[in-house]
This record gives sequence, C-alpha cells and structure tokens, in this order.
Amino acid sequence: MNREGYPKKILTLDNQIIQLKERGLVIDDDDIAKGYLKNISYFRLQGYWWEFQIDKQNHTFKEGTNFNDIINLYTFDRKLRLLLFDAIERVEIALRTKMVYYPSLELNQWWFEDQNNFFNVDYFNNSISEIEKELGRTKEFFIQKHYQNYGNRHKPPAYKTLEIVSFGCLSKLYSNLNNNIKSKNRIATEFDLPNSSFLKSWLQSFNTIRNIIAHHGRLWNRKLHFSPKILGNPKSDFISEPEDKQSMYYLISCLLYVLNKVSPEHSLKNKIINLLEENNFIILSEMGFPNNWKKEFLWKK
Repeated sequence: MNREGYPKKILTLDNQIIQLKERGLVIDDDDIAKGYLKNISYFRLQGYWWEFQIDKQNHTFKEGTNFNDIINLYTFDRKLRLLLFDAIERVEIALRTKMVYYPSLELNQWWFEDQNNFFNVDYFNNSISEIEKELGRTKEFFIQKHYQNYGNRHKPPAYKTLEIVSFGCLSKLYSNLNNNIKSKNRIATEFDLPNSSFLKSWLQSFNTIRNIIAHHGRLWNRKLHFSPKILGNPKSDFISEPEDKQSMYYLISCLLYVLNKVSPEHSLKNKIINLLEENNFIILSEMGFPNNWKKEFLWKK
C-alpha cells in the first residue's frame, strides 16, 4: 500500500529489468543485471544511469546504452572514493597530530575545553557536547585506562581525547579557535597554506567529501556546496585558477597539494592518473578537468 499522493510502487527485480529495457537500456544478461540490482539497488544505480539518459523526464536512454556502461561508471566511482578516502585519512591524521601538539604547547593540554580559547560560544558548546558524547561511548582502551587511573572528574588531555573525535569535530574546533592563538596560523602553514582562513575552508570541503564517501555516495561529478578558498600564491606546485571552483578536479587538486606537504610519500597523483587512463570513457570535463590539466605543475609526472 502506498501513502496517499505518492504514485510509485515497489518493483520486483524482474519488473525493474522490464522497465529498464522499455526505456531503451540494453541488457545482455538478465540474471547478471538482477544480481547487481539485488546487491546495489535500482535507486543507487539510478544516480549513475542519469548521465546516459537522453530524456530525463521520461527516463529514456541514449541509443546503444548498455547496462555494463552503468556498472563501469559505478565501479570507477567506487575506486575514486577509495583513493580519496585514503588521502583524506592522511590529512585527518596530520591535522589531529598538529591540533594536539601546537595548542597544547602554547596553552595547555586541556585547551579544547576552555571557552576562552574560542570565539563562538555556541560552536564551542556544540563541540564540547560532541566530545563528551564520544568519550561516553568509546570502548578505546586508552580512554578507559585513563579514567581508571585518574578518575572521571576531568576529561583526558588533548592527545587522548582528540584521538576519538570525528574529522568534522576536529575541523570545527580548529575553525573556532581564537585568531590570536598563534597555533592556529602555525597549523595552516604546516599544510603549506598562508593562514587559518584557507585551512578552515579547505578542511570544510575535505570533510564534506569524507562524509559523502562514508555514505557511499556518488562522487565523480559531484559539485561542492563549499569550494576550497582559491590559493593565489601557492608555496609549492599547484594549478591555475580553475573555471569551476566546485568541481572534483579542484577538490582533488587541493587534496593533492596538502598531501605533498604532510604525506610526501603518497601515490595519489599516479593512482588518479592511472584510474582516469584505465577508464577513458569518463568525460573529464564533467569532473571539471581542463584540457591541459596534465601540463599543470601539480599534475606533471
């Protein structure tokens, strides 16, 4: 039974196949296609076959579009997510390390719970609530051992507490630090960025992508709501100002730029180039890549 006003009915796998064929999709093997639909879902794959439809209102496919084309695009996107997740993990660990080290030296080891170190009280309270929630539910041995040894009157110091908070919480703590705290700009320069306003913007974009990846969302041609702040005078190899600042090309380039600083042994550039070459059906302009992108200093082999 459907809710009043909602016309769409749930379709069996067989009927999903029939509907796709009626809309012009070529399916070579119904059983293989049903296997994908059963394990990935019609709705999730719909985000990928959207690109292959000539009439998006009636959902009709471009002539000759094969179900395999959609699976190939889905697989490419999955591989891209895995590469970027690994890259963002490296940035996250570097940020976590620097957020412990510099403010703890400048202020004290419990700087994160002192409201005087932050300029927005509401953001501070939200961060503290999230930290307390994580401390309350974590099963990490080092947190439990700390409470056994020292009691729970006070939170563990930054080097323990900040190990268990999310990347989003960590980014918000950084962004909300008072600008007169020297560590704020010092941390930004450790990422080869001029000041904290750049790192704040870039972290927000990286966290957005991380959340999309964590929920297995479509990524390859995604447009960011929050684009990383344009870096006019980079300290090392970067790209020319992109035409589309919300594109995946610009986001990946920003990620590659900071990785070159905090994880110089990374292989993201070569892996991205290889992935694109292996999947030459990808229309790079839809990801924001310009025609001459391989000539940019950042992307030169």
